Amino acid sequence: MSLDTPSDRLPFDRKPRIAPSILSADFADFGAECRAIEAQGADWVHVDVMDGHFVPNLTFGPPLVKAIRRHVATCMDVHLMIAPADPYIEAFAAAGADILTVHAEAGPHTHRTLQAIRAAGARPGLALNPGTPAEAAGPLLDLVDLVCVMTVNPGFGGQKFIASQLDKIRTLRTMIGDRPIHIEVDGGITPETAPLVTQAGADVLVAGSAVFANGSVGDPAPYGRNIRAIREAAEAALAPA
Repeated sequence: MSLDTPSDRLPFDRKPRIAPSILSADFADFGAECRAIEAQGADWVHVDVMDGHFVPNLTFGPPLVKAIRRHVATCMDVHLMIAPADPYIEAFAAAGADILTVHAEAGPHTHRTLQAIRAAGARPGLALNPGTPAEAAGPLLDLVDLVCVMTVNPGFGGQKFIASQLDKIRTLRTMIGDRPIHIEVDGGITPETAPLVTQAGADVLVAGSAVFANGSVGDPAPYGRNIRAIREAAEAALAPA
């Protein structure tokens, strides 16, 4: 499979996008899982990278990203929950990440880290933990293509949505204005919470267990029903009254 550029795969608009997190997929069959969720309507594929240090879990490295890249036709959205991130940027970019998101809390030189991501050929994203205010992103907005608002504390899937983060999303949407920057929300996204985050200003919705529930590679139809339920709830919230 020949890969086009991130820009080719990532035309910008603010329509709701659903980005299933493969943290909830079958680890023994990632390639088939990626193909299945895309066939069932996923817009992006979200890859959660955890180091057991910055967050209390250990997941994937660059070799895994490289292995599944050929199975992903859409955007591969790689979320680095690691510290330090800088030593691994080139490896994850070379492995095929379209977007590389780093945490504002993960190192002292976030400006330089975001510059390094773009220089490596990926699009930079900035993630904010629940305890980090929206204002932390202000000086960095001209360097990013995406801001990820964590609506759970990072490290594990299946956590409860933290409703106080809705104000942060609203603040970021005002700060961003007309700049082509996505607001992504990661954590606790379901058909019930999707309308809340889209009304607040988010346009990329990461969902793990809510997408993969009750489905499998052998029976992927539930993935499609789950994705459609989240999308329809998000779009309905944006419809004119």
